Amino acid sequence: MNTQVVVIGAGHAGCEAALACARLGLQTVLMTLNIESIALMPCNPSIGGTGKGHLVREVDALGGEMGIAADRALIQGRMLNTGKGPAVRSLRAQEDKRAYHLIMTRTLFAQERLTVVQAEASEILTENGRVTGVRTDFGDVISCAAAVVCTGVYLKSNIIIGSEIWNQGPQGLLPANRLSASLQDLGLSLRRFKTGTPARVDARSIDFDRMEFQPGDEPVTPFSFLTDVPPKNKAGCYLTWTNERTHDIIRANLHRAPMYSGLIHGTGARYCPSIEDKVTRFADKDRHQLFVEPEGLDYPEWYIQGMSTGMPRDVQVDMYRSIRGLERAVLVRLAYAIEYDCIDPTALSPALNVRHIQGLYTAGQINGTSGYEEAAAQGILAGINASLYIKNEPPFLLTRDQAYIGVMADDLTTKGTDEPYRMMTSRAEYRLFLRQDNADLRLTERAHRIGLAGDERMRLAERKQRETEELVQKIAEHHMDARLRRPEEKLTVPPEWGEYLPSSVEEAELTVKFEGYLSKERARIKEARVMEEKELPPDIRYADIDGLRLEARQKLDRQKPLSLGQASRIPGVSPADINVLMVWLSKKEREGK
Repeated sequence: MNTQVVVIGAGHAGCEAALACARLGLQTVLMTLNIESIALMPCNPSIGGTGKGHLVREVDALGGEMGIAADRALIQGRMLNTGKGPAVRSLRAQEDKRAYHLIMTRTLFAQERLTVVQAEASEILTENGRVTGVRTDFGDVISCAAAVVCTGVYLKSNIIIGSEIWNQGPQGLLPANRLSASLQDLGLSLRRFKTGTPARVDARSIDFDRMEFQPGDEPVTPFSFLTDVPPKNKAGCYLTWTNERTHDIIRANLHRAPMYSGLIHGTGARYCPSIEDKVTRFADKDRHQLFVEPEGLDYPEWYIQGMSTGMPRDVQVDMYRSIRGLERAVLVRLAYAIEYDCIDPTALSPALNVRHIQGLYTAGQINGTSGYEEAAAQGILAGINASLYIKNEPPFLLTRDQAYIGVMADDLTTKGTDEPYRMMTSRAEYRLFLRQDNADLRLTERAHRIGLAGDERMRLAERKQRETEELVQKIAEHHMDARLRRPEEKLTVPPEWGEYLPSSVEEAELTVKFEGYLSKERARIKEARVMEEKELPPDIRYADIDGLRLEARQKLDRQKPLSLGQASRIPGVSPADINVLMVWLSKKEREGK
């Protein structure tokens, strides 16, 4: 077998990376520690959420698989933030975790040019600064021109409960202990991050009648632009709260929590804290919201979202049983904290390749992110670029004004992250333009051009674009635009106008309703592009540029920004340094003439 790309890890990043490479015509090997862990959801079996739903839509618009699999495995679907503006509305779906795993596994095994193997990667082989192969734990070498590392939380992972530590991956799976040393030998800087998950509770021990029922939307909005029949809600979720007794139990046992006893050294996620962290940081709150959600239709375990902890078993039992509706709770699986190795993503370019090693790409939690959606988005971007690298074609780059994926890639590679990075709508400065509903209009044509998005996707996107423009014109001709700008008004298409896709009607309504704001945002984007289009040569010797501060010289030399815009976002590079660079570029341009 003439392998061209090896993808290491079959989580959400690895699945998208491997499928992208194979669909772009490359012979691809996907390595996983365990076939049973493909597309595993070790934390909450849900897809989407605020900001995250945007990423899923963008992955789908590019020709990815997450949205399709999520629609097929959906248990319950909801649109979040419906009472707010369209920029922050996000899809979220509760998934059947086993069904999702099986759907993605079948997709991988059915994909042409893709081979799935169960093995551990122990070393990435290079020669003259280029990837040449991957060595497995059996000593075999898979020769390749590119490797995409998507190891998730498995690198030297430790599971921690109370004072006990196990060298394991999530849910008792094996860790990946060998690859960290290889990454360090290749010049990558490693650090330890930490995340965690709540306990799973036996459904028979939950008193659902004592909780608040949370229904799904009717009808359900699908993730994938290809899903023509909306998924159906098949189950409900529930809401309950912690109370003062819960908080008293936590406070009395803080010394036994690994985060507070000093047992955990990794940095945790600010936006997904443990329950003991929430009780400590928000001491004025007398209760915290908990969502009780099924892990599958025929699955006895339920997930208690908001109750992540690393407390000892006896404390966990007392904590959970102090909560309304969980007084008889049987903990099937204990909550745990997990520490793991990850890299400093400022070593990467916005194409997610390691700058000093040709053909080496990384995606997902190894880059310091958290979440299935962030992983999938990086996976498809890295997979596309690994393929283009082998084809000797220019990289596929997404900027901050083109996609949430572009925002995330720029944040990670330019600013870096000191804690597990989570996508939020507030990170996108052009979020009214980067809505989830228009991801296909923003990205599908570009993905179709490189051969990843199929003809059917392109046909649907073109139809939506055409119909949206027709509707906007008719709205203006019939003088409906002033009325439609009122917040409470909805667009109802008169029968005599003809038949239109519901997505086209939504797009036309939002275009008219927010045209003033969109116009201002387009002007801001145009202004910012002046800086983004000022390219910086990759061979600049920043140490030789007079006027740059020492810190700026060091940061610029290490990160090799592609443009003035990217350089301006590097921490430690001041506006004065950017002015120096602008003068230097102008001088070089004059000398070139």
